[in-house]
Amino acid sequence: MPLDEQYWSNRYLSNDTGWDAGTVTSPLKEYISQLTDKNISILIPGCGNGHEAAFLLQHGFTHITLVDISLVLCSQLQQQFKDAPPGLQIICADFFEHRGGYDLILEQTFFCALDPSLRKDYAAKMQQLLKPAGKLVGLLFNKHFESGPPFGGDEAGYRRLLEPFFTISTMEPCYNSIGPRVDAELFINLSRKPG
Repeated sequence: MPLDEQYWSNRYLSNDTGWDAGTVTSPLKEYISQLTDKNISILIPGCGNGHEAAFLLQHGFTHITLVDISLVLCSQLQQQFKDAPPGLQIICADFFEHRGGYDLILEQTFFCALDPSLRKDYAAKMQQLLKPAGKLVGLLFNKHFESGPPFGGDEAGYRRLLEPFFTISTMEPCYNSIGPRVDAELFINLSRKPG
């Protein structure tokens, strides 16, 4: 079954959203809380129900872009954030067709939702979307799954994939994962390499 717009919209329509923690997860909450420049441009691809965006807005961030492929979800997000400041943008599109330049991209259960055949394209697209000093920060599963999504992986594989595109500042077991993901995540902080 292709992981296309219809697939993801059907998951939202049937409330089959096991990846949704119901709130911003503790690793991203902690990372966002230490950011001091509220004017940086932030992209959240495969944004899901927008928990990270809500947290960013509560903490005064002013340039947030959400991208998701699901028309059903995007319609819900438009309602959810109808009173949000104009600095929040919701784009319903295929991530790989998105254009822009960002200081920070937050990764939260987007990479693992993509067919593994797209992983090199993901790395190249993330590099393209980041500004020269931009960072890709978030979480990757540090485990393998029988089938997916989610699709898992391990540190060695991620390093091989990402090192051509990024300087890896941090890629280590996450110490503050939410309960269901304890001992199953890597926290990443990657800086864009020129390219």
